[in-house]
Amino acid sequence: MSERLRPRDVAFLAAESPSTPMHNATVEVFDPGESGFDHDRLLRLIEERISFVPRYRQRIRTVPGRLANPVWVDDEHFDLAYHVRRSALPRPGSLDQLRELVARIVSRPLDRSRPLWEMYFVEGLADGRVALLSKSHQVLVDGVHTVDLGQVLLDTSPEPKELGADEWRPGRPASAPALLLEAARDTALHPRTALDTVRSRAGSLLRSADAASRRTSRVVGGLAGHDPERETPINGPLSQQRWVLAVRTELADHRAVSRVHGSTVNDVVLATVAGALRAWLMSRPDSSRELRQIRALAPVSVIDEEREATSLGSQIAPHFVDLPVGEPSPVVRLHQVSYSFLAHRETGRGVAANRLAGIAGFAPATFHAIGSRVAAEELRRGFQLCVTNVPGPQSPLYAAGARMVRTYPVPPLLPGHGLAIGVTSYDGGVYYGLTADRALLPDADLLVPCLREALDELVDTTSGARPRAPRGRTPGGRSARSGGSSKSSGSSGSSKAGERS
Repeated sequence: MSERLRPRDVAFLAAESPSTPMHNATVEVFDPGESGFDHDRLLRLIEERISFVPRYRQRIRTVPGRLANPVWVDDEHFDLAYHVRRSALPRPGSLDQLRELVARIVSRPLDRSRPLWEMYFVEGLADGRVALLSKSHQVLVDGVHTVDLGQVLLDTSPEPKELGADEWRPGRPASAPALLLEAARDTALHPRTALDTVRSRAGSLLRSADAASRRTSRVVGGLAGHDPERETPINGPLSQQRWVLAVRTELADHRAVSRVHGSTVNDVVLATVAGALRAWLMSRPDSSRELRQIRALAPVSVIDEEREATSLGSQIAPHFVDLPVGEPSPVVRLHQVSYSFLAHRETGRGVAANRLAGIAGFAPATFHAIGSRVAAEELRRGFQLCVTNVPGPQSPLYAAGARMVRTYPVPPLLPGHGLAIGVTSYDGGVYYGLTADRALLPDADLLVPCLREALDELVDTTSGARPRAPRGRTPGGRSARSGGSSKSSGSSGSSKAGERS
């Protein structure tokens, strides 16, 4: 029996357009060393492990007449070589050249007639390094039934686990009459199927009406000299082209700031983003330098039985924070961000960063994908930026014996959002990945030096300073607000975004 898409997945498909492809991506750079890691070895590695993520060999079939939601079916013509592609940069390829290649690839939507993912093996980087670009649709990686393929490809030691290719055979293809019969049976036996179909159709009508309303608002706003979608310089109509930006920083710097100011690594990340946005806005000639706040959604990991469970041991919840881009002091910016998370940390539902980082496989890619789903579902809440920050393992990982030396998330852009930021900590580094609309933010590349400078500003405040207790706690480790006992600061974090890593 085929598995039917849920209303939220149908909504993701309906919301996709040429200017807003709904896929997540990750760029990983490897040092092959003596491993012999090449395109053919990558193909064999995926053949050995794709059975752990069977949905990567399934595609979406629409039910005739749309009598029920679409279903996942085995792709009877599945071709691994189509999905795992080979590319190259002119030697010696630079990180900037890699970013340009990635930007072109992620600007293109995935082919819906096939399983919704692609992977590119990029050769030609300087020092003999290679890169993997993985690209998966938001409906594919939900953390419930499917994790990101990259999570099962990486090992904790240079000696890869030889599993052997599985003997997979696609299921018998379903005919149109069979899909209709199955839809009728599901509707009769499972009332939820009919309810899901109604919800999907209602959602489609609402999205159509909402899109018409936005078009009308743009016309009326344009006549009045005001475009309601451009409340900030990072919001507005999107093009089909992207910037992809990447910044590597040191985890030790984030931890030093966290320790001195009694905050968390997640707070430092968001304060760094706020400082970078402030510097970037100040460099622009328009009135955007007068902007005081940018409302951001920062998904967090929680233990909440009322939310949908994931296979990663926690649920992902939205958390909204006003980034104080109008505040000139880096310390005040950090304290304001930290205070916004105080109430959340004191709920006791948070999941420690070290627990997230210890999940088998390289889970950050999966967490970023789930965070993007949460952001898409909360789009009506009126935020202007999504920042997903995920703690990863602090020891090296390997693919077929090749050591992963860098990893950058490439988050998708939401409709009307010209910028999205993903952050991953791994093996002593904190990697910022930014996706920006190339037409709406033609100067987005200035955000790279702005991020470095914003972090340097925070690091400069630690010179000669004494460490403080985590915000909201006394030095003895008890809650300053309630006076009750609490967990140590090393395990009190609640952010998918990497509390203390």
